[in-house]
Amino acid sequence: MSSFPGDVRFSVLDRSRTREGEDASHALRETVRLAREVEALGYHRFWVSEHHGVPGVAGSAPTVLAAAVAAATSAVRVGTGGVMLPNHRPLVVAEQFGVLESLFPGRIDMGVGRSVGFTDGVRRALGRDKDDADRFGEQLSELLGWFTGEQTAHPQVHARPAEGLRVPPFVLATGEGAAIAAAAGLPLVVGDLRGRDRLLAAVDAYRTGFRPSRWAAEPYVVVAGTVAVAATEEEARRLLVPEAWAMAYSRTRGVFPPLDAPERIEASAMTEKQRGFYEAGLRGHVHGTEEQVAEALERAVGETGAQEVLVTTSTYDREALSTSYRRLARAVGLAPRPLPQGMRRESRPAGRALPEDPPGRALPEDPPGRALPEGPAHALP
Repeated sequence: MSSFPGDVRFSVLDRSRTREGEDASHALRETVRLAREVEALGYHRFWVSEHHGVPGVAGSAPTVLAAAVAAATSAVRVGTGGVMLPNHRPLVVAEQFGVLESLFPGRIDMGVGRSVGFTDGVRRALGRDKDDADRFGEQLSELLGWFTGEQTAHPQVHARPAEGLRVPPFVLATGEGAAIAAAAGLPLVVGDLRGRDRLLAAVDAYRTGFRPSRWAAEPYVVVAGTVAVAATEEEARRLLVPEAWAMAYSRTRGVFPPLDAPERIEASAMTEKQRGFYEAGLRGHVHGTEEQVAEALERAVGETGAQEVLVTTSTYDREALSTSYRRLARAVGLAPRPLPQGMRRESRPAGRALPEDPPGRALPEDPPGRALPEGPAHALP
């Protein structure tokens, strides 16, 4: 079915969205379960996100959650999409990723963004304000310097165990952030697929301004967006309903709620303003049958020249979400990974507890050549 170039990668970002009647613990455990499922389907990366004080999102500590995901998997790359750098000290971020890379060598990605807290109250609780995002370029340079040993902001201080390790960095950005990624010579994650003109402008500016670095010799573009796949176009559209309503609710009530069932949303009363936001939230996403989605993604990849697609779908029905990822994997021609011996493919674990000792958790031996290269940049993993 797929005619994608063989080197185009497909990856998943899960935001640990809660559902009505479900607690945060369940949402986080489901993220770990989904990672194992995505790994078996052949996706390249599985990333988790950072949100603070948002009722409908359980993922507030991405490096902690990434550790749980990496421990429960054995082959898929694991990372963050992303750590919001203005919320943290670069030294602490470097230390956290240094620990992750030391525990799971060769599988960790460091995606960082320039957003700050969702509300004024959250920003105050984090000790930050909106202006901190303006220092993103400076913070990014310091962060990378902790890995190379070349940071100058704090002489005589070293990030342990990060210094000397190579953790691939990615910048989540549009506009000014894309220019920062280009100047630093880093891979760019840019979305969403709905705003195609803005997306293309950001990608063009990034490629034009890109300067090779020890991290990447050439521009590397990851386009991100919502993708929903089902047996029919209408079924795929219904998968978009819960997130569209959550966005509309947040825009009119100031609170981002847990996901609710499509039938309850469609039967509920909406104000005219809510209806407008809701309908807008349903438009433009890539959704449909396997054939329709494959065609739409081929067009998006062709227009942007992206080397990778990062899918960020959220919906109420977890089984339907899993089916969407299975259909997408088939539509774009992913090769399933053989599961480690003793690991069963299952839609949902019988109990909520994570396996105490899942197959493949043994730490691999420290591979040679993990120190940062002094010569040309390595190819991106």
